[in-house]
Amino acid sequence: MNTDVIKMSIVENEKVLERKFKRENIIERENAKKIEGMISFDIGLIITGVRRCGKSILAYMFSKDKKAGYINFEDERLILKSGELNKVLEAVYSLKGGVEYLILDEIQNIDGWERFVSRIIRDKKVIITGSNARLLSKELATFLTGRHIDFVLFPFSFREFLKYKKFTPNIYLTEHIAKVKSYLAEYLKIGGFPLVYKVGTSFLIQNYKDIVERDVVERYKIRYVRILKELAKYLISNSTGEISFNKLRKILNVKSVHTLKNYVSYLENAYLIFLMERFSVKLKEQMLAPKKVYCIDNGLINSISFKLSQNTGKLMENLVAVELKRRKHYFFPDREIYYWKDHQQREVDFVIKEKGKIEELIQVCYSVDDVETRTRETKALLKAADEFGSKNLFIITWDEEGLIKEKNKKIKLIPLWKWLLEIHQS
Repeated sequence: MNTDVIKMSIVENEKVLERKFKRENIIERENAKKIEGMISFDIGLIITGVRRCGKSILAYMFSKDKKAGYINFEDERLILKSGELNKVLEAVYSLKGGVEYLILDEIQNIDGWERFVSRIIRDKKVIITGSNARLLSKELATFLTGRHIDFVLFPFSFREFLKYKKFTPNIYLTEHIAKVKSYLAEYLKIGGFPLVYKVGTSFLIQNYKDIVERDVVERYKIRYVRILKELAKYLISNSTGEISFNKLRKILNVKSVHTLKNYVSYLENAYLIFLMERFSVKLKEQMLAPKKVYCIDNGLINSISFKLSQNTGKLMENLVAVELKRRKHYFFPDREIYYWKDHQQREVDFVIKEKGKIEELIQVCYSVDDVETRTRETKALLKAADEFGSKNLFIITWDEEGLIKEKNKKIKLIPLWKWLLEIHQS
């Protein structure tokens, strides 16, 4: 690899990011200040997350106006082997002299990168980004034991979406509440990928293809590509639904459950989907029970699945699931998130466990105006509350607010927009 080619790649990719900061509406991400404060010598910051959620921008933001070098290893010109990674350092030093920060974007494309990073973090503040959870591999744990901080970045939250729209709501003003609801209707449909606001929903279809092709098919050298693609589309089209691997095997006409389990894990590693376990005090029951599947972004659901795009209640549930995962990674690392169902098929959408205790039970539905719906949702909550001793019971609706009192228990009705904004209350 010619060092001049590496220099050209560094200069051009840094210029691309500089121009983005000058001409685009770049907002500060949630929890960014806390994460930035953890960056230090001998500790690598690893930012992972779904493709195009803003990892490179966040990493560059941390090093902006500092002595730093940014290297994008997805640049097709950087065809490197691990033994050539030192040439990257030579190129950076040649261009900039001494640097304090090194940003290594998608470096997991280079086999053996972990040893290189282990060597350079001794006197550099190293930020690594990657769109695949395999970045946090066993090799990395071996070479950077206790010397890395992991941060999963999600697409924009609704709070970040409003910040991008330059709207700071006052929840006590009727006109602001109306505007918040209007923005939520938009957000529920197009999701939180920053680029969708700039180039439109056509970006979502292309990003989905890139995630499947580049972050799964190419990275894992998938043998049965058609099955993988059918599986990805099926899971997204059935977001919020229960799945079992035996059922998937029959639907997709696949002989091996093992293959399907691997493929699902690859899609999870690429942050396209995530699975939620059914809560049970018996670990074996929890492991054997069907799991619920969710998509990382509602915009992807609306682009890929006609089936779900027509169901506002299901889109609301998916949005709440993603927000709960976001809050866990950003603010509440001790939280565990499950769903619950008993033998009579009574179901609670989300069970929030923290420090060994069930803290919250949450249902999500568009409205509880209908008597049958109201009865179904409250009965399940009350049954689960009796079983787990939880007092914090919620039904997240589109627009209804109030209190349901039954059997000496209180169920709080809260509009989705308010729940999304009032993070400290959940």
